[in-house]
Amino acid sequence: MALYKEIVTKTVIGKVKKHFKNVYTLTPEMEPSTILGCWIINHKFKGHEMGDKIMVDGSFEANIWYSYENDSKTAVVTKKIDYNEIVRVNPKEETDFSNDNEIIVRALKQPNCTRIEIKDNNIEFEIEKELGIELVGDSKVKILVEEDEEPWEVLVEDEVLDEAEKEITENVKEDYLN
Repeated sequence: MALYKEIVTKTVIGKVKKHFKNVYTLTPEMEPSTILGCWIINHKFKGHEMGDKIMVDGSFEANIWYSYENDSKTAVVTKKIDYNEIVRVNPKEETDFSNDNEIIVRALKQPNCTRIEIKDNNIEFEIEKELGIELVGDSKVKILVEEDEEPWEVLVEDEVLDEAEKEITENVKEDYLN
């Protein structure tokens, strides 16, 4: 009769990656003439469950370098952007979504400015990012347990040892000191 045991372990029960493209607008102090550059820094994020979906709360800073007064002066404007992205994670198997699950969020592609332009004295820019989300929970694994222990091997007497012992017994004198 086979005996099974269950092991409870942490496993990835759902996994998804999602690409995001968002457009933002900011108004600089001076009327921009030309956009000279855009850097995205300080990307931070974390995820939490919302029913059968994952909410990713995050933020990053957009630093936009621009010229003004007919390209005679430059300035940098910084804007902190907060975001909330909702992602549906399809479980790999029938899974109970509960608050006990661990959520791992990774930036597969850091936020990057893909388009930037001046519109009506405002700066409009597009940010792309890609997030990977894993839902980790408890799973049970069944394993077959074999209770029959393998028998010990029988020690086979070595014939050479028996002959050597016989020779020692016959040829060694107990009175060897005299």
